[in-house]
Amino acid sequence: MEVKKFIENYREAFGEAAELPIVFWYSDENIGQTEKIGGCFFKGIREVRNGVVLSLNAEVIGCGGGKFYTGFTPMPEHVPGFVSLKEKYKKTPEMVKEFIDELGVPTAEKKYLHFARLDCVKNFDGLEGMMFLATPDMLSGLTTWASFDNNREDAVTALFGSGCNSVVTQVVIENKAGGRRTFLGFFDPSVRPWFESELLSFTVPMSRFREMYQTMRESCLFGTPAWGKIRERINTSGNAD
Repeated sequence: MEVKKFIENYREAFGEAAELPIVFWYSDENIGQTEKIGGCFFKGIREVRNGVVLSLNAEVIGCGGGKFYTGFTPMPEHVPGFVSLKEKYKKTPEMVKEFIDELGVPTAEKKYLHFARLDCVKNFDGLEGMMFLATPDMLSGLTTWASFDNNREDAVTALFGSGCNSVVTQVVIENKAGGRRTFLGFFDPSVRPWFESELLSFTVPMSRFREMYQTMRESCLFGTPAWGKIRERINTSGNAD
């Protein structure tokens, strides 16, 4: 697999107006030298979209949930009560605890979690996943592509969870298992203020991306009248920005 080749295919499929995806991975090197981010670390994705590498660890991430869901710390004691009683995302703190126990958040094995725009990395080696910031028209293509060679009901999933859970935790777990699920996200009201109102996340673990890389040009994204109309709309209405 080649980054340059995929970008060429992606541009051909979605057009120049479609924003390049963002990749993420763990390493022991502090690549981005990122300063502390107060609150939700997805605030920092704005810089990533502009070509800056974001490097996170427990000291950089200001949100306790963010530290936990990225694997850098145990679950803070206040999280179940905060998620239930303040944010009101679950009916009871016990339901939050049950949800977290069933999820099984993996502990980070390296010091930093990095996010970078795809054209800022040389290859796909060691990546955990790829996140597309997608409009409804883009999601039409992405979800259809993800289902092209997969008939399972969970080929594309839309699970409850924080932004960092749906983008990082679920994808890291799936990648480690060699799974084929992809993940819609950014339904969490706490993450949405940091992105345009028309965007959702669509994240693909590298275990699945390796397959999708090979099927991309066979799918509806190339040479079909239906997708051609959507591609044209993406690139004339500006709804991918």
